[in-house]
Amino acid sequence: MAEQMGIYDVVWPSGERRQKIQPLAKRFDTLNGKTIAQLWDYLFQGDEVFAELESEIRKTYPDVKFVSWREFGNTHTTNEKELLASLPQRFKELGVDAAISGMAC
Repeated sequence: MAEQMGIYDVVWPSGERRQKIQPLAKRFDTLNGKTIAQLWDYLFQGDEVFAELESEIRKTYPDVKFVSWREFGNTHTTNEKELLASLPQRFKELGVDAAISGMAC
């Protein structure tokens, strides 16, 4: 009867929260001596963006190191799930301390 009158049940559009909010990782005091991985989905112009980011970051932190996006390949590809799952081990092997993930829509 209510539906015939134009009255409908309303639900919240967001799903139920299934994971607790985690605290943020401790921030570095400096990037000097750190190694930063670059991750990219091969869209937009990440090659140019990462070159510019490297240049600008090195002005403040001359002893920072970068692992190029070329090392990891396209992060938005057919084997995306496996590639992303392998990152912790790859980061460990490469001595990565932090990552910049560039993506475009």
